[in-house]
Amino acid sequence: MTNERVVYVNGEMLPESLATVSIGDLGFLYGDAVFDTTRTFGHRIFRLDEHLDRLYDSLKYMRIDPGLTKTQTADLTMQVLSANLPLIDEKDDYWVTQRFTRGVRGALEKNNPTVIIECYPLPFIERAGYYRDGLQIITPSIQRTSPEAMSPRAKTHNYANIIQGDLEVKAQNSDAQAILLDVNGNICEGSGANFFIVKAKGLVTPKEQYVLPGISRKVTIELAHELEMPIRDDDIDLFDVYTADEAFVTSTSYCICPVRSVNGTMIGDEVPGPVTVRLQEAYSRICGIDFVGQYLSWLK
Repeated sequence: MTNERVVYVNGEMLPESLATVSIGDLGFLYGDAVFDTTRTFGHRIFRLDEHLDRLYDSLKYMRIDPGLTKTQTADLTMQVLSANLPLIDEKDDYWVTQRFTRGVRGALEKNNPTVIIECYPLPFIERAGYYRDGLQIITPSIQRTSPEAMSPRAKTHNYANIIQGDLEVKAQNSDAQAILLDVNGNICEGSGANFFIVKAKGLVTPKEQYVLPGISRKVTIELAHELEMPIRDDDIDLFDVYTADEAFVTSTSYCICPVRSVNGTMIGDEVPGPVTVRLQEAYSRICGIDFVGQYLSWLK
């Protein structure tokens, strides 16, 4: 196996082409599953313990017994990553994902969850231009699922709500990304992306109750404190966004990516803005590589 990635599935290391789950698996049937994803920087995994803490919180929320301790999951994750690293070159990096489903329909009393750990190359080519030009954001008519219906703080396989928002936005502008509003009309989140605005050199991000609390969001908040930038989580309506000095999104793969416009309204005078650049530079220092330069290096 010199040219095919391997996957951990229920106790076995398998070539990707042979890795399968049952058609009766509840993760496939109903999205009854949780997952988490970190990434590598220069082939080194980033903040795995914090991602696993969030994964196990999601498992507890969904009442899924993983059958593995966090330490065991961490060890298996590193085994999968080590097996797959020889397949990419120095300028590439991986998403690294752990998935737990409740198991196969009809066998739940046996408490036999499905466990998958996988690697997938980051989409540098597709996203490189965002670091030069900024993201175009559109807020669709689809609202983010409210915390009264389903807590967004659990990272589950059920992404239908966000997918509907993405489809609506892509039908309008194939280059745009969706950020959904919450049920109160405030900025919420997109597919794996938290949102920040900069106003008078201070940062604001949506309240944690309404969003998945991203690890990159947490890192950005930590960096803002270190850089003595005022920061708070609060409601952010579209007036706040349109009149902001800067905006950016955070995610595992994006880290910190500047926003150019929201619903066609340009945000600020330059992209990326000075506060965004300071945070990007600080983020690069703690992850060990210039992630902005890594993305830009893929531009032709």
